[in-house]
Amino acid sequence: MSDSSADASVIRSPHPDVEIPDVSLYDFLFAPLAGADLDRVAVVDGPSGEQTTYRALRDQVDAIAGAFAARGLGVGDVVALHSPNVPAFVSVFHGLLRAGVTVTTVNALATGAEVGKQLRASGARALVTVSPLLAAAEAGADAAGIGPHDVVVLDGADGHPSLGELLAGGHPAPDVAFDPATHLAVLPYSSGTTGLPKGVMLTHRNLVANVLQTEAYIPLTPDDVIPAVLPFFHIYGMTVLMNGAVYQRSTLVTLPRFDLAEYLRVVEQHRSTVLFVAPPIALALAKHPAAAQRDLSSVRILMSGAAPFDEHLAGAVAARLPGARVMQGYGMSEMSPVSHVIPVDRTDVSSGSVGMLVPNMTAKIVDPATGAPVPLPAEGVSAPGELLCAGPNVMVGYLADEASTRDTLEPDGYLHTGDIVTVDADGAFFVVDRLKELIKHKGYQVAPAELEALLLTHPEIADAAVIGVPDPESGEVPKAFVVRADGSALTADDVQSFVAEQVAPYKKVRAVEFVDAVPKSAAGKILRKELRQR
Repeated sequence: MSDSSADASVIRSPHPDVEIPDVSLYDFLFAPLAGADLDRVAVVDGPSGEQTTYRALRDQVDAIAGAFAARGLGVGDVVALHSPNVPAFVSVFHGLLRAGVTVTTVNALATGAEVGKQLRASGARALVTVSPLLAAAEAGADAAGIGPHDVVVLDGADGHPSLGELLAGGHPAPDVAFDPATHLAVLPYSSGTTGLPKGVMLTHRNLVANVLQTEAYIPLTPDDVIPAVLPFFHIYGMTVLMNGAVYQRSTLVTLPRFDLAEYLRVVEQHRSTVLFVAPPIALALAKHPAAAQRDLSSVRILMSGAAPFDEHLAGAVAARLPGARVMQGYGMSEMSPVSHVIPVDRTDVSSGSVGMLVPNMTAKIVDPATGAPVPLPAEGVSAPGELLCAGPNVMVGYLADEASTRDTLEPDGYLHTGDIVTVDADGAFFVVDRLKELIKHKGYQVAPAELEALLLTHPEIADAAVIGVPDPESGEVPKAFVVRADGSALTADDVQSFVAEQVAPYKKVRAVEFVDAVPKSAAGKILRKELRQR
């Protein structure tokens, strides 16, 4: 796995490099579309069953590109896409990119204040949303100075243009030119290894590369049917489900939210073959009695990502899906997102492993205290250390945040993941701990710093710290350690209600402990390790 001809500490993918074409994401996915593939079903609306062929999808993408170009949007502009998984998400996302626009995807659960923050931070000129999310969208747009004319409601709403109205103009797709290696395709927001959410700058080349890197280990086919419940606004859903499926002409069945009964119905009725999930969905498949009552025999692959997936849970899922290969992968928004996957044909790799480096990637494991490389094992498993990764899928940096970019990206292109890993002699990686503070709740990222800043606005809270604590259903839940102000009789319910009123549901504080003081270093940094040990 190591490269003895250069740096012996560098770990390489066991898979040969794949060729990455120098093209836009649109040209990569849609330009080769021809023949029988045109009439294949690209997207099915899960609730209604309505189908969109690849021919219709491409036509929609081109028409949407023309519509937004006619509104004066193109290369250099950012547009926010704020929607759950519906078929129109696929066409609007790719239509905006076809027009040269950079898309910042907004969590469908975001509050108005959170939408506004992202719109301002990303410099978005317009917002595309759906009517069920309009209240938060309008509040966010208003806070960011975006007028009603620039808030497009896909399914229509009074006072806003609808997608139908935009397309009625019949404008042709524009001719655009940009360098795929440098032009930003998307700006998802991530907390990285620490701190507040930051705009992750991902180019067209980053996204094209990661589709090809992932496909090397999880080869999809035109016959595959994939329930799309992991959100497209999240980089996992965007790259692995949406773009990966379109690249291989598979069929996506969109689900706007996770409801176990509806998910199981889709898997059974559509004879779904590949399930991309986060651990809470895997847990439901393994443990819920409803899953045992459905015919899931069509499933050939279950792939878990976005949060830790232990070997015991993997075994329980495999028992429920005896015909399926159960595996997991690893990544982060800053890597578009996939860096590691268990190859589908490597049944010798432990299901507790996050897999092997995907093609075109290298990694190092370093002592987090000294930066010294951790020796690679000739046999057995290495000592633990922080994982650093480099490859064509690694972000350009964080938008307008040079300090965080410098802290995360080394001059030689290696990205600090903030995760502590080991690697075995075969090149299989295992995540054993993490340096970073990020809380992973049902696959969603929760930044402790964001919740701490909010808690400190409460007049009866003198100080606060937030950590993630293990939860069997959600992975982790946010727990707040709160120092009451003098004379306060604040209760845990008061704290939880205060936070819940101002954040998306997945960011809610689920546990509160009152303390006399928050442990901090001499530099004033919260000592989360001490809080975890409590």
